[in-house]
Amino acid sequence: MLEPWLLELLVAPDTREPLHLVDERTLYDPAGRRAYRIEDGIPVLLVGEARAVDDAEHAALTARIAADEPAS
Repeated sequence: MLEPWLLELLVAPDTREPLHLVDERTLYDPAGRRAYRIEDGIPVLLVGEARAVDDAEHAALTARIAADEPAS
């Protein structure tokens, strides 16, 4: 699991937008619609290694991110 302080610093390499932890092995960039894997606790933040996300998965991941955010 990534440390909370590290998650606050991580941004997508191409969009420079914040990344969201969606599970133990995946960071997601909603702006770029790319999923970045985490291997042995280390984020692989290479655009060429990222997985493109289709519309259905994007909707599911953004809903999950919204549900995990604290209410303000």
